[in-house]
Amino acid sequence: MKSLIEKELNSSDKILKPDFNLKSGRELLAFYLHSKFHQILTYDQKCSTPLFKDVNPNFVSRFSRRLIDNPSKRILIGITGESASGKSTICREIKKTIEQFNLPVSVLSTDNYFNDISKEIKEYGGFDNLRDAGYDLDAPSNFQLDILKEDLISLSQGIDIKAPMYLPNGTGISVPHSQDIFSNKFIVVEGIATMYETVQDVFDIKIYVETANDVRKERFVTRACKERNQDEENALKHWNYLIEAGDKYVKPFRNQADIVLDGNIELEYFASILEYIHAITNNFDKDSVNL
Repeated sequence: MKSLIEKELNSSDKILKPDFNLKSGRELLAFYLHSKFHQILTYDQKCSTPLFKDVNPNFVSRFSRRLIDNPSKRILIGITGESASGKSTICREIKKTIEQFNLPVSVLSTDNYFNDISKEIKEYGGFDNLRDAGYDLDAPSNFQLDILKEDLISLSQGIDIKAPMYLPNGTGISVPHSQDIFSNKFIVVEGIATMYETVQDVFDIKIYVETANDVRKERFVTRACKERNQDEENALKHWNYLIEAGDKYVKPFRNQADIVLDGNIELEYFASILEYIHAITNNFDKDSVNL
């Protein structure tokens, strides 16, 4: 991928910078992006471990049309996948790479939209007891999806929000309106709730991160024991719950994603693809322009 970036930057065969205030200029860029994206896919499929596991054939044309018809709208990128699939890591890498290009980006986790279940946890004597009693923690009904959708629509329209914060300390407490999230040009949203039915259509780009169960299990148990001080027995018990919840609530949306990514990919390669996308969208015959 680095060779493609260098070739792009050093090429003398560049298109004139379109006037993005004109629809014709945006249409030219959309056509250009369409051809370049296919170039990326062709390169990726020749790699020993491709990043792109699946791409919706209508994605590029649909996203291009959105850029043409509504250029002022913020670009919302939704990232989902089963627990420990690597979605948070990919989200951080997207943010890191975008910021390196001096572009404004915000990040929001849908985990903060869990319902407040502090009363239930007190009633059952702890988070684990509540889970063992059959409480379905990852069910769509356990999220504040109405508030999440309202917040995402506001962000897409350029309106800053105050998102709730779910405390990750086992208390089940959700603090409303406690996080300032700014409506920057790029907004990356990650978590299992990003593709739940009531909110998935808000996103311009829907990404599903897929990783083999054995890799996910090792990641999850290690994280639970080392970072969250859980014993291995309880970590495995929660892992078994997550397998069932993933089958019911997360996997069904894989086929509705625009892009399915390999969650075990090297981050350096992933970052180089983002760098190439930036290069092709800002490497014109005249002064560069940021989308």
